[in-house]
Amino acid sequence: MYASSFFLYTICNLLRALFVCGYLMLMDRKRADLIADELEALILEGIFKDGIRLDEVQLAERFNVSRTPIREALQQLSLSGLVEQIPRRGVFVRQPGPVELLEMFEVMAELEAVCARLAASRISDAALADLHEANARCDDAVTAQDADGYYLENERFHAILYRQSGNGFLEQECLRLYRRLQPFRRMQLRARGRLAQSMAEHKAIVTALEQGNGDAAAIAIRGHVAVQGEKFHHLIASLKPAAE
Repeated sequence: MYASSFFLYTICNLLRALFVCGYLMLMDRKRADLIADELEALILEGIFKDGIRLDEVQLAERFNVSRTPIREALQQLSLSGLVEQIPRRGVFVRQPGPVELLEMFEVMAELEAVCARLAASRISDAALADLHEANARCDDAVTAQDADGYYLENERFHAILYRQSGNGFLEQECLRLYRRLQPFRRMQLRARGRLAQSMAEHKAIVTALEQGNGDAAAIAIRGHVAVQGEKFHHLIASLKPAAE
């Protein structure tokens, strides 16, 4: 009887410890996400300039957290390319130049065009419904002029499209480059009139997919993603403070 009670007591303590550990890890992840967003803004706004070293201890003091969420936040920024981790030297802010940025957007536009062309003949009715739902939420964000809210649903929209290409390798490549361009895709949504324009482009993409028109879907999303002409100049102008 005693042995059974002790066993139950031990199991309960173990489960409690695992719950607390899991909860703390979840909180650290949430903190890391928030810190990554703040650091991204500080970099793009030019507060943290290109080439400076980001010190974990100083950042932990700035955000009043341990170094664990700081490391996780810096890892997120490393995936998007806004910082570079150099062994034995530390983490440094890294801004892509205009040519590199344009080249990445050109590749992203072509990858998504392939996704759209494939998805036009493979997309399910359920996925089309999900795209309509994402668009409805994007529309709400346009009405509210909520660029960040729009971006979250926009991210969902594109992820659905990648999956519906039916090509796992292509999906992973798109997700990888999407993460790399994430801060810049989010920033260009703040240009005057861009939210409404992006919304119209989303609707054209879904219409082409519903019609099973792969060429039209590819053309629509290529124009949606490609950063060219005036849109590119707006993006570069918004990045100038960070480069100076």
